Amino acid sequence: MKPSPNTPSPVLDARTSEPRSEPESRSMSAAQSFKSGFLQTLQARGYIHQITHPEELDAAAAAGPITAYIGFDATAPSLHVGSLIQIMMLRRLQQAGHKPIVLMGGGTTKVGDPTGKDESRKLLSDADIQANIAGIKQVFAKFLTFGDGPTDAIMVDNDEWLSKFGYVQFLRDYGVHFTVNRMLAFDSVKLRLEREQPMTFLEFNYMLMQATDFLELNRKYGCVLQMGGSDQWGNILNGVELTRRVDQKAAFGLTTPLLATASGAKMGKTMSGAVWLNAEQLSPYDYWQFWRNTEDADVGRFLRLFTDLPLERIAELEALPGAQINDAKKVLADEATRMAHGEDEARKARDAAEKAFEQGALSADLPTFEVPAAELAAGIVLANLFADAGLAGSRGEARRLAQGGGLKVNDKAEADANRVIGQGDLVDGVVKLAAGKKKIVLVKPV
Repeated sequence: MKPSPNTPSPVLDARTSEPRSEPESRSMSAAQSFKSGFLQTLQARGYIHQITHPEELDAAAAAGPITAYIGFDATAPSLHVGSLIQIMMLRRLQQAGHKPIVLMGGGTTKVGDPTGKDESRKLLSDADIQANIAGIKQVFAKFLTFGDGPTDAIMVDNDEWLSKFGYVQFLRDYGVHFTVNRMLAFDSVKLRLEREQPMTFLEFNYMLMQATDFLELNRKYGCVLQMGGSDQWGNILNGVELTRRVDQKAAFGLTTPLLATASGAKMGKTMSGAVWLNAEQLSPYDYWQFWRNTEDADVGRFLRLFTDLPLERIAELEALPGAQINDAKKVLADEATRMAHGEDEARKARDAAEKAFEQGALSADLPTFEVPAAELAAGIVLANLFADAGLAGSRGEARRLAQGGGLKVNDKAEADANRVIGQGDLVDGVVKLAAGKKKIVLVKPV
């Protein structure tokens, strides 16, 4: 039965399981009972936030392989942990016997998604975008199986069609299906205007471009589902409704909760910057440490979202009492690092951490920060060295660490962040710096 182009999209709210027609984001667990293994898994592991047409999607996923996609703009040479929940959704899709499409935003990156931002993105050159896509491809190869098989993942670039549209053609074919009234009501636009921040006409068109992606993928690959974070709900709804309205084809949308830690911090951000998924941007050791430092209240949730461990095993780990929860954090760090960087790197990261923090020994696998030998001979202010080595977000942060007793040089607390570090501080050819109990960098002269 073909969907009616004039019928509002029924939406499953993850809190009430009741259909709605207005986009809204809530982070709750759905009470809906699903038949398809894919949606059952997503529900049990905490991925589901909102779904359009839940019964239709469940029936389609239960009947046989479906094709679904998530889009990723190429704004940096790597994705960070904030994108990992989306990558894991594609992994769950493939594990359930369905076909994932990784849509690279070679075209949409030229515009920039205004969602949640007060300023326009810096416009990148075509060469920069392609270089970023090449870096991002390395990430997906670790999580998905690519190939020509019916459930093998494929990677597609939306520049293939977006850059070929003529302006008038694009407006006549797709602009007619969008009203300015409704576009102004979406959070990505409304919140920007409420904060009295300008939005360019270029950015205003982003949601039209993303909706067109869904329609094109539906036509080319039979893609019926777009997934993404809840901040993309409005953009996803546009693609669902455009596909149903223009081609009278089944199309669905599903969002995940936007992740924050139990203390309210944004997932994927630390004092020292983003937690990148590529080893070139962040060492496997630092990646392991990020997961090892998970807050107690987040361990079970992160194990369900970011590892393949069985739910029964996760229940055992998150129930560990008192300080034993640290063992669960190590398992989380092991599993997450193994998935992103391989078994050997995960093992080396754990061994290095245990030697450094539990045995007080140095390891060749600890992260290093190289400085010119002449610069070290002349002396470097400790606060500057801490900030430059990534152990503190700024020199001021390094001074606050020192005042709180959290700054160490060669395993000794250092209260004076203005102390000058020189060659006399070398031990076995390095200076060991530590921030708190869990972050270490070896300063090495070259």
